Amino acid sequence: MPIDAAKALAADPRHGDIGWDHKDIQLYHLGLGAGLPATDPDELRYTLESKLHVLPSFATVAGAGMAMMGGLAAPGIEVNLAAVLHGGQSIELHRPIPVKGRASSTAKVAAVYDKGKAAVIVLRTEVADADGPLWTSDAQIFVRGEGGFGGERGPSVASQQPERAPDRIEERRIREEQALLYRLSGDWNPLHADPEFAKLAGFDRPILHGLCSYGMTLKAVVDTALGGDVSRVRAYRTRFAGIVFPGETLRIRMWQEPGRVLVSVTAVERDDAPVLADTVIEHA
Repeated sequence: MPIDAAKALAADPRHGDIGWDHKDIQLYHLGLGAGLPATDPDELRYTLESKLHVLPSFATVAGAGMAMMGGLAAPGIEVNLAAVLHGGQSIELHRPIPVKGRASSTAKVAAVYDKGKAAVIVLRTEVADADGPLWTSDAQIFVRGEGGFGGERGPSVASQQPERAPDRIEERRIREEQALLYRLSGDWNPLHADPEFAKLAGFDRPILHGLCSYGMTLKAVVDTALGGDVSRVRAYRTRFAGIVFPGETLRIRMWQEPGRVLVSVTAVERDDAPVLADTVIEHA
């Protein structure tokens, strides 16, 4: 059934309450590969409750934050979930995320774009606590076969990659069991755990969550280019350009510019196949 963009955009926002504490933060960080070496003071900031800080990409899972599925059930949107891909993700931080929090979440369809053979649905979640706004998160959902309804094509989010050599190149190995640990933060899609389900989806084995690569990349940038200071992150966006498997290695290239870091992420073992593209981290 074609997407009714006007109906989806006019639908009332969905409201809910979310909460988290240090255990949720620690589990999320461990799912990104934090804690190696286990006694490294820099890693203890991700794993030890007395020293804990919060990587801003935690916003994508806070409160088991699967707003994506709720957004796809919004009025005017009736799509085949088998045709749905997570095309991109962005977060804007209004202030650092506390280690323990209770907050209100407001989710809505912020935009629907017509790409011809596909539609892109932008699901926006705004989160605030008693002290005011915390973050705004946009998930760009690519739906194959649902374009051609006459809507706006939407803006281009492509970022020009510098022609010069990267300022930094980091490699981060994905542990064999990492997807099994990461999914405990709220994304239970069997594509990331069940070999038989993965084969039905066209993969010879389970793939890593795109948002896990997203978090691993931010951690690598914070730990190197931003001196380990999570509070410097102001915004972070990416486009999911390809898959990566547990056991493979992410190659993270960084170009530092005033106020931002441009990033390209590839899979080392598959001849630098793209994983994340058009990736920008804005910082103080």
